[in-house]
Amino acid sequence: MGLDKISVETNIIYSGKGPYFLTFFLLALFFMPVMAQENKSGNLAEKPLYRDPVFDGAADPVVIWNPAEEKHFMFYTNRRATADTLPGVSWVHGTKIGIAESENGGATWDYRGTANINYPLLEDSEVTYWAPDVIEHNGRYHMYLTIVPGVFEDWYHPRSIAHFTSEDLLNWNYESSLELSSERVIDASVFRLPDGSWRMYYNNENDGKSIYYADSEDLYHWQDSGKKVIGDRGEGAKIFTWKGKNWLILDSWDGLSVYHSEDFENWEKQQRNILKEPGSGKDDKVKGGHPDVVVKGDRAFVFYFTHPERTRENKEVDNYKTRRSSIQVTELQYKDGEILVDRNKEIRINLKR
Repeated sequence: MGLDKISVETNIIYSGKGPYFLTFFLLALFFMPVMAQENKSGNLAEKPLYRDPVFDGAADPVVIWNPAEEKHFMFYTNRRATADTLPGVSWVHGTKIGIAESENGGATWDYRGTANINYPLLEDSEVTYWAPDVIEHNGRYHMYLTIVPGVFEDWYHPRSIAHFTSEDLLNWNYESSLELSSERVIDASVFRLPDGSWRMYYNNENDGKSIYYADSEDLYHWQDSGKKVIGDRGEGAKIFTWKGKNWLILDSWDGLSVYHSEDFENWEKQQRNILKEPGSGKDDKVKGGHPDVVVKGDRAFVFYFTHPERTRENKEVDNYKTRRSSIQVTELQYKDGEILVDRNKEIRINLKR
């Protein structure tokens, strides 16, 4: 600020306004740059954001606030990447759901353990847990979880979606297994419709891995629509409202496909996928997969996972390096009616309420 400008403003301040006006003026000068930066505040997010310390196979993240502990929890599928002698895809089976926790609004994460899921099993039987979706409603937590009844070396086996509830996000009681469009369904994504009812999108593997949905009034009883809303192949759908529009982001194995809709049933696909082009950050030089999205005010963050060493050079390689996975986060950008990302940009994040 130049001396002439200071002189003019000083004359204004002391032209009958008194010291109170001076105090207000100085406070305004101090807080203006702070307010301008408020939306971009937070701690610098690590890259990669998180790796599982047990099996190094964290994937399919979902993030939720834990008010009792004043932390965020991240639930994730945990694949056994370190067990690289297992045949076929059995390494993707046979583990519990992992939990990581963050005390600083999502910038850094520590391993908490695994979810205690009380699923009814026959004695000595094996089960695989995949792709949890976790929501809170009226003080109770609901998890919709893909169940695979065993450990298999290939992909051609039954899967179902089961409902669990919890009071503490750690211990989960079985409620029911949902009757949906086929015996091979995965990747539930539950959200609330404008009329207050609930909708679940899921992947129907028996119909070309397209996206179907079911509806519920109470989160316990579900009526399958039998309708295909996304005919494109994809999984891990995530639905959210941001910037005045309803969005669906889908892992299409070519980055993430993006759709928008007026009625949550008819979806229009945008031309460009996000997280398709490799980034430059650590463990982020490949396409992104199976996302979660957390909206915080006018900002939105996409959590996704990568297989860092599944590069073109390693196309035919199957070992620990190509099996391991990392969780990443970046911020969504809205421009000309589309969602974009700059995955190489440093991200400051604070999801705390």
